[in-house]
Parts: sequence; C-alpha cells; structure tokens
Amino acid sequence: MAAICTYWISTTLLSLLYLSSAFLYVTKRDFVRQAQADLGYHAAHLVTFMIVIKILGPIAILSRVSVPLSDLAYAGIFYHLLLSGMAHLGVRKPKGAIPAAIGLALLAASFATQNAARDMPSPYAPAAADHHLPLTTRN
Repeated sequence: MAAICTYWISTTLLSLLYLSSAFLYVTKRDFVRQAQADLGYHAAHLVTFMIVIKILGPIAILSRVSVPLSDLAYAGIFYHLLLSGMAHLGVRKPKGAIPAAIGLALLAASFATQNAARDMPSPYAPAAADHHLPLTTRN
C-alpha cells in the first residue's frame, strides 16, 4: 500500500513540475529564451520543442497506453533532468539546479514503485517489495 501511495504522489508531483514548466515556457517565452541563452543554448526552436516534450512525457507516464513508451518517457525525463541540473551547475548557478534535483528524486520514486501500482509491469523497474516468499515451517 505504501508503494502505491508513493507511486501516485511522486508521479503526480513530477507531472505537475513538468506541466507547470511547460506553462512557464508558453507564457514567458522571452524570459525562457534568455535563460537558455544564459546557459549557453542559442537554438530558437528549443523552446517549442521543450514545450511539446514537457507535455508529452507526463502524459505517456500517466496514461501508460504502452509500457515501452512509458519507460521511454521515464528515460527521456531522466536525461532531461540530469542535463538540466548539469547545465545550471556548469554556469555556476546551483540554485537553478534545485528543480532538477527535486525532479530526479520524484522520478526515482515513481520509477521504483510503478510495478506496485500498475497492472502492466515494466520489465526495467525493480520488483515490487510487496511480493514476499512465504516462510516455511520446520518439523
């Protein structure tokens, strides 16, 4: 039961982090472009691409229409958060890496507990901790 609660809480918070970030990208486009330029990214199409990714990633995980697609979304989010945090640390702005660190913690909790909460298990997630072998009695 705890694993199921952990899954849904962490997945919901991760999704809210990504969807609120997508909302920021849509509403404060110039601010986001300048922030990315400060990190060394000067690609004009990057903002639009990230809006799409930040919406589709959580949808793939929450809807789970396909386990491989969900696992791919987990991997994509993992690399995005890792690279985002490293980009902020690389320009000596550690406060900017805090959302990425929080996201990585939420992602790890969600990924590790997904098989306990979902009917279709992921072959890559750790086995659910709720499955214990029965103890045998000695004669």
